[in-house]
Amino acid sequence: MDLTAFSEHLEHPVGLGRMPDEGFSGAAGGSACGDIVRVDVAVDGERVVAAGFEAHGCGAMVAAGSAAVTLVQGASLLDAARVGTKEVSAELGGLSAGKVHAAELTADALHRALGAAVRHRAALSTASGRTLVALSGGVDSAVAALLVDREGGDVVAVTLELWADEGHDGERSCCSAQAVRRARALAHGMGLAHFTIDLRDEFRAGVVGPYLAAHAAGQTPNPCVRCNGHVRLDAMIELAGRLGAPRLATGHYARVVDDEDGPLLRAAVDGVKDQSYMLAALAPESLARLRFPLGELTKPEVRVLAREAELPVASAPESQDLCFLAGTRRDAFLARHGGLRAREGDIVDRAGKRVGRHRGHHAFTVGQRRGLGVGGGSPLYVLATDAATNRVVVGPREALTTQRVALVDVVLRRRGERVNAVKLRYRGRPLSCRIAGPAPIGAHASLELELSEPAGAGAPGQVACLMSGDVVVGWATIIAHSCTGVAAP
Repeated sequence: MDLTAFSEHLEHPVGLGRMPDEGFSGAAGGSACGDIVRVDVAVDGERVVAAGFEAHGCGAMVAAGSAAVTLVQGASLLDAARVGTKEVSAELGGLSAGKVHAAELTADALHRALGAAVRHRAALSTASGRTLVALSGGVDSAVAALLVDREGGDVVAVTLELWADEGHDGERSCCSAQAVRRARALAHGMGLAHFTIDLRDEFRAGVVGPYLAAHAAGQTPNPCVRCNGHVRLDAMIELAGRLGAPRLATGHYARVVDDEDGPLLRAAVDGVKDQSYMLAALAPESLARLRFPLGELTKPEVRVLAREAELPVASAPESQDLCFLAGTRRDAFLARHGGLRAREGDIVDRAGKRVGRHRGHHAFTVGQRRGLGVGGGSPLYVLATDAATNRVVVGPREALTTQRVALVDVVLRRRGERVNAVKLRYRGRPLSCRIAGPAPIGAHASLELELSEPAGAGAPGQVACLMSGDVVVGWATIIAHSCTGVAAP
């Protein structure tokens, strides 16, 4: 550690207390460690024209804030976005292990400020070869960035901070402050400019709020479809425009194809990893700006590319939970954020006879078998839940099958007669079907699907991905189907 450089920033801090007019702020730290830093940046077009900071805690926080201001003041936005923990530490002559924390917090605050500035003020000139890459910190998005970078041109990375609360395990999430820090380090290690965008308010309103409301109503929602189709990707596409990038690339396993009417989503080559279901709500104008570099690859091939490039995430485990459920149980989340706490009710058979008790209808989903606590006889499955009466109806598996599926909030990107298959759940196989009656392109309040053979209708609230072969031509929400013989509440 070069004490001369550290002492200079500590004794003569650059930008301390001088917060620029019309600046954008980012903060990091808190009561857990006692160290708090705020960084403000003002931008004009493509450049950081002024920067300042405030810091509380140990002396290293003051020195790190000064170093960050020195590095970004007067720099282009893209160069400022390459400043991270390593660069702040180097400006201070190299920090000891005990002081690196100050550089990490300062980098967090700086990038929150840069993200806000880019989102609300910046306007970079369009560069035809520039691509914005969504980087989560996992292997898929890292390889997507690698492949785009190998094509040449200018690659910029972005990570979204979507969620944080006291029960959230940020180390296991792809959208936490910890995940943002990991993704930023990965981007900088690849030589990429990196921006952090705080979408926590939009995510809570557009994804978590509807998720809670759906459970309260006795439905089983697909929050990832809503997030991808209406919140996350649209925000990054807008950011790409501000950064002068004509395209946004992601690590999703999907493809885009064009017909005479424009772009459509197509399933990935790797059927096991295909994510077209989760992307089904994307509008055509969004698809026109999107690239999916992994669409023609299998997951093992992606792992090989990561190892060959010596990416530090080559062996990173798969993310399993919904990002906002990482580290917490669904019932605990619903209780804390939605007020859906344990409330005893009846488990009844199709005739309305009580066969058991439960602790809340919201803990069950149609098709569920485990966790019913009803023993003896043939296996029982959840056939329906009733939010109004807090009742769960159970019966044999065959009672779940149907050949007609009722849909609401339908969006068709092509005429209804093009629909010949449907996926009723994320990992489900496409089922042969047709739409009953005429259905022109556009939005429909309700429609009905006729399946070619009996199948499980899917849980109310789940998304129906409407397909023509392996191409997505629409999407809708499944509503409760009638279970023959179920007694009325």
